[in-house]
Amino acid sequence: MSEVLEQQNKAIKGGEWLIKTTQPQDIFIPEEWSEEHKMIAKSATDFLAAEVYPNLDRIDGMEEGLMASLMDKAGELGMLGLSVPEDLGGMGMDFKTSMLGAEVFGAGHSFSVAYSAHTGIGTLPILYYGNEEQKKKYIPGLATGELKASYCLTEPSSGSDANSGKTSAKLTEDGNHYLINGQKMWITNAGFADIFIVFAKIDDDKNLTAFIVEKEFGGITLNPEEKKMGIKGSSTRQVFFNDCKVPVENMLSERENGFKIALNILNIGRIKLGGGVIGGNKDIINHSVKYALERNQFGRSISKYGAIRHKLAEQAIRTYATESAIYRATQNIQDAIDALISGGMDKEKAILKGIEQYAAECAMMKVYSSEQLDFVVDEAVQIHGGMGYSAETRVERAYRDARINRIFEGTNEINRMLTVDMLIRKAMKGELDLMGPAMAVANELMSIPESPEDDGKPMFEERMVVENFKKCVLMVAGSAAQKLTQTFAKEQEVLMSIADMAIWTYVCESTLLRTIKIMDTQGETGAKDHIAMTKTLIYDTADRMNKSGKDAINAFVEGDELRMMMMGLKRFTKHGPFNAKSARQQVALSLIEEGKYCY
Repeated sequence: MSEVLEQQNKAIKGGEWLIKTTQPQDIFIPEEWSEEHKMIAKSATDFLAAEVYPNLDRIDGMEEGLMASLMDKAGELGMLGLSVPEDLGGMGMDFKTSMLGAEVFGAGHSFSVAYSAHTGIGTLPILYYGNEEQKKKYIPGLATGELKASYCLTEPSSGSDANSGKTSAKLTEDGNHYLINGQKMWITNAGFADIFIVFAKIDDDKNLTAFIVEKEFGGITLNPEEKKMGIKGSSTRQVFFNDCKVPVENMLSERENGFKIALNILNIGRIKLGGGVIGGNKDIINHSVKYALERNQFGRSISKYGAIRHKLAEQAIRTYATESAIYRATQNIQDAIDALISGGMDKEKAILKGIEQYAAECAMMKVYSSEQLDFVVDEAVQIHGGMGYSAETRVERAYRDARINRIFEGTNEINRMLTVDMLIRKAMKGELDLMGPAMAVANELMSIPESPEDDGKPMFEERMVVENFKKCVLMVAGSAAQKLTQTFAKEQEVLMSIADMAIWTYVCESTLLRTIKIMDTQGETGAKDHIAMTKTLIYDTADRMNKSGKDAINAFVEGDELRMMMMGLKRFTKHGPFNAKSARQQVALSLIEEGKYCY
């Protein structure tokens, strides 16, 4: 019983980071990976170096059978079954370990897309929602790569509004099969998939139902491969179902539960996308540093110039911040899963419930990580100059491949609005006390500001700045919810500004907590670069918070109240003098000395 209570106390609720103080010891940081984790990461890294990187042109050329063969080889290494239980042919690793796999393979360009689709949205619906017979029949083959999986949700007329899909399923007269008819588009892995997770509506149902469809069932035709801007080696096709005969026992979960399945699997996909971004960022930073060291202009290496060093350092800062936030959220999810299992819940159900509790954080991480990847690859092209525009370089490919991530798993605009919507819904259900803290911040605006005394703990000023960032979010979101009431959900510009403020606050706090934890083991000297990156991130974010806050407040407040809130915003985004140039130089020098991303 004490173990159950310990797990439950450890697992904070989703969204509580905004109203509670998180301690450094309560988060996981990548510096804590075990030797076993490092071996898994090395195995995946070696696989990319041996099988993927030498064949990138062949992969992008859609060479027949190549991607499927790479999936087979990854399956032989156990990489397709990291999160699959051992009794179903997998490695039985926890959610956090599966995130590490997503991170390393995230540097694999088109291969990473095939891998993510297969192990995520292709396999997990069956693993988490299938009955015992379905799991025994399909999961072992999916874990080894003998079976390849695809996920059929999007349609020409239903993208973000997935539940409006027109694909139909009709029970045959003998009651033994469903006949599926309809069209799906943008289906990853469709060209070589053996198994399709298909979402369709039965008769006049309001919600979707999910089905496990084997290619061998017949009635399935594919359009030619889509011509895409990037991830050219990823199989992406339209899939047509024409009286596709699916046995009734292949319904996944219950009738009309498909929309819930889709939403929960998307939550997983969002944070896993963030994990993949970390790997992509690190790989491209390595190429940036290497080129900066090799390229000479005006008689010396371009790595010696301040403008280049600024770019290298900023790439590293944003990657370090992304990684800090992703693994903080991952650990929160893992803690929630462990608490639910300790309480007696079935493992698969616990995983779904644990991730669902952090749906807002998953959406936040999807937005932030994808936009940081865009920044990192863009700066990589710039560091390479003219060579960066040449298809001979990896950075050109990375630039094109990165763009899809702001669209995958729900557009960033949708995810921004979901972030605020989910937090507000939690508050309305009484699961998250946002209004109490928001009212406290509103009252604070009426009082004379007090300067808190330094408590002697590391990075006091930065901790106070981040606490004030939280007050910014609560002040703006609380006022908007109160004033806009019924129209709040439709005020998309305001919602996106609030979402940005929440995302930046979460990332800053996550980065700060990681750095303080590193300082605890390595000391201030050993963590000097981490401190420099954290301080620079928070310094830059203060201005961003102020701008987004002003944009939101000006949209719905007037008169004296506007002036008061603007004064509060100025107070809560205040930051002391800081030499960001010197901090970035320090970080850049470490990258240059190591010749790679080294954090």
